[in-house]
Amino acid sequence: MSKFIKAALASSVLAASVMGATAAHADTASADASANILQQVSVTNTADLDFATIVSAPTGSTVVVSSAGAVTCNGDLVCSGTATAAGFSVSGTTGETVDVDVDASVTLTNADGDTMSASLSPSVSTILLAGGDSFTVGGTLSVGADQADGAYSGSFDVDVDYQ
Repeated sequence: MSKFIKAALASSVLAASVMGATAAHADTASADASANILQQVSVTNTADLDFATIVSAPTGSTVVVSSAGAVTCNGDLVCSGTATAAGFSVSGTTGETVDVDVDASVTLTNADGDTMSASLSPSVSTILLAGGDSFTVGGTLSVGADQADGAYSGSFDVDVDYQ
């Protein structure tokens, strides 16, 4: 009887493998690959921020150069000469938007080490590139009471990057 069971079992395994089992099905999918190349964005300084000539006073105050280049001399300060906002040109891929990031302030120092600080304000925070793009940076200079005389200067950074 054990031979009979073994034969029946072998026959049913053979029948199941021939009749009931199906081959595994494989499938294939494909995907596209793409890249968008942008021209390297660049920024170039075209004009410096110039608060012009300031005559100090017994009380401190501020001199404001707007991003349009207009100067406002506050308090008892006397301003003369031509003030200018800093200017920058930007180039990159037309139709793309860039963020403009400017240092919050700049410290101006004279030859003796005396300092003044100016807060900075850009004319824009973003630019949609169209060719021939530019922006300006104005500032508010804090002039101390009886500020020491001398030629003061300092530098600040602007960063332009694609969004």
